[in-house]
Amino acid sequence: MSARVLLPPGWPQPRGYANGMAARGRLVVTAGVVGWDEHGQFAYGMTAQCARIFANIAAILAEAGAAPADVVRMTWYVTDRAAYLAEGKAIGAAYRAVFGAHYPAMAVIEVSALIEDAAVVEIEAMAVVAET
Repeated sequence: MSARVLLPPGWPQPRGYANGMAARGRLVVTAGVVGWDEHGQFAYGMTAQCARIFANIAAILAEAGAAPADVVRMTWYVTDRAAYLAEGKAIGAAYRAVFGAHYPAMAVIEVSALIEDAAVVEIEAMAVVAET
């Protein structure tokens, strides 16, 4: 993928995300991915569910010939903003274990609940893969 981080002149460098991305290629989109394994068993807690979600997203992307480095946008839905903020460093470490130092455009939204009762976080991802 040929993607470019968008940072207007004079803006501060964001930490852990990009303000915007420009990319050209084939679009790959995931649904809202939750922190369960291939048997439908949920990990316990915000960080553990995030780690599982990152692995799940990588597996979905691989099915389309994409990789975590191809992601240009992520939307996170969390049920507990305070837990998300309190576990930020651990979530960041889990993120980097799968995505490395690749930080696409991201938004985090606090919601009152998710469809799966055991889910505390759900993430959608958009990737752009270079046309071959």
